[in-house]
Amino acid sequence: MKTSLNLKIAIIILIGTLTTNISFSQKTREQIADKYKWNLSDIYKSDDDWSKAKAALASRAAEVEKFKGTLTRSAADLKKYLVLSYEVGKEASRLYSYASLNSDLDTRAMKYSAMKQELQQMFSDLGAKTAFAEPEILSADWDKIDGYIKSDQELAPYRMGLENLFRTKKHSLSEPEERIMALSGLVTGVPSSTYNTFSNAEMPSPEVTLSNGKKLTITQSEYNRNRTLPNRADRQLVFNAFWNNWEKYKATYGEILYGTVNKDLFYSKARHYSSSLEASLYPNNIPTQVYTSLIDNVNRNLPAFHRYLKIKKRMLGVDTLRYSDLYAPVVKDIDLKYTYDEASKIVLEALKPLGEDYVATIKKAIDSRWIDVFPTTGKQFGAYSSGMDKELHPYILMNYTDLYSDVSTMAHELGHTMQSYLSNNTQPYPLADYPIFVAEVASTFNEVLLFDYMIKKVADDNTRLALLMTWLDGFKGTLFRQTQFAEFELKIHEAVEKGKPLTGDEISKIYMDILKAYYGTDKGICAVDKNLEMEWAFIPHFYRGFYVYQYSTSFTASVALAEKVKSGDKEALKKYITFLSSGGSDYPIELLKKAGVDMTTNEPFDMSIAFMNRVMDEIEKILDSQANKQ
Repeated sequence: MKTSLNLKIAIIILIGTLTTNISFSQKTREQIADKYKWNLSDIYKSDDDWSKAKAALASRAAEVEKFKGTLTRSAADLKKYLVLSYEVGKEASRLYSYASLNSDLDTRAMKYSAMKQELQQMFSDLGAKTAFAEPEILSADWDKIDGYIKSDQELAPYRMGLENLFRTKKHSLSEPEERIMALSGLVTGVPSSTYNTFSNAEMPSPEVTLSNGKKLTITQSEYNRNRTLPNRADRQLVFNAFWNNWEKYKATYGEILYGTVNKDLFYSKARHYSSSLEASLYPNNIPTQVYTSLIDNVNRNLPAFHRYLKIKKRMLGVDTLRYSDLYAPVVKDIDLKYTYDEASKIVLEALKPLGEDYVATIKKAIDSRWIDVFPTTGKQFGAYSSGMDKELHPYILMNYTDLYSDVSTMAHELGHTMQSYLSNNTQPYPLADYPIFVAEVASTFNEVLLFDYMIKKVADDNTRLALLMTWLDGFKGTLFRQTQFAEFELKIHEAVEKGKPLTGDEISKIYMDILKAYYGTDKGICAVDKNLEMEWAFIPHFYRGFYVYQYSTSFTASVALAEKVKSGDKEALKKYITFLSSGGSDYPIELLKKAGVDMTTNEPFDMSIAFMNRVMDEIEKILDSQANKQ
């Protein structure tokens, strides 16, 4: 979202990689020990306390209008307003977090959905009341505001936001227009909330009978579990049932996504941007070239991706690789499964290169109920970390099911948590939020360290193959798949910007064309069934406008940074911890440059592809050795 000087609602829901599993007995929340569940009373002791805090905030928020006409009068007046607005923003963030986190524990519970709706109304009204602030500040010359900051040290934490406000001045509007923009929040969030409720709580799920006679209801969680079945016919059955079911709602999902794209178009036009992409990237000072270059680089390196697919085909021993084969186990009799307690120990060991203080905080997160661990009925699918603020602590949602991919997801989300924790405890509140562009660096960095730790512990060829392929699968999912999504997002936005229709059918066609190109379908690399055209509807990230590309850019940055830290370079480690502690104290491109990687060049991407090829070299070496022994 656009970070506003008049209100900072810092709810950054960082959705990580989706977990996959084979067989895991889902329990009710009552059956799970408290140590594996969130303690949300750390935020508010009860729902009644939440209601009291909400009423108190509404009363205090009314004070902001008293500052109208005073903001450029003196440094003291400007400071009073900024202090109040950020204090209001902090409490607003806590209120929303409490309602949202409770809601995600059971998306069927309408009580917490209603609480979120109450807040949306409140925030919209508050935004309208404070719409005067940015235009009023911008009515002054920057030299005047700069003089205020220099004259009062307590204004220093607000410099970054104020500088950025003047940098984006041409996209700011008049007070009446800003008021309308704030009120628009009442409706612009509807597509995302509709998608979330329907997909997680109300969408019917198909039933199938597997070859062993077992009957399954293919929910999203069951799809992710059973797409890894070793029996190929069963996998295909699960795929067909799941995607044919989504196909039934193509028109509905098409309208929902069309609403989101139109929301992005509305904001870009209202603020006089040349495109929705520019509107998304410009506030964080990120050139659109970073986005388009990523897509170009991936398309240029599709042969490396196709090499991975050919290795997958070779290891599965199939004549034709199908899309439904991509999640299948490729090494027989290797069961990379770990209990959550085992995973906790592994992660703590793997992250030791980041120092004792880092690991101690990770242990605190595990032991102090910062993590809601296991899947339960109605629980939000996937995984994320919610950052909170200095006086509280981050919260991690997981759906842990004992597979190695869940261990990786745990390390991933703990990376987000540590970046939030370190930034919150190092930076003043106005600078504590780190830019979305760098949000996935810490998470993927942890995955690199986990892989490095695991591969060093294993000597057996088959286990090494399993780990190497799991790493490649993650590489595929983070770099190639997320860029595929990014290309899709760009094309559907460009279509609407050109006035073209965007029905479910048209969206599916755009998605399928990209999917086939990436997977080399016309070259015989991987067959993609028609019903996979609905995969776009399964991806919640598309309701967060141009977010997914950052998984890819962050991954390439983290690979480059991790290589330096793994080498034992103490200065590199120091720079990396400083980066994690930097919050939003600078623009994201500059933050990464200080850490040691320049995202405006191709170097990070090229280093990542080279790393991928080294992993594939090792896999093929093992496979060739095994073939020669037969």
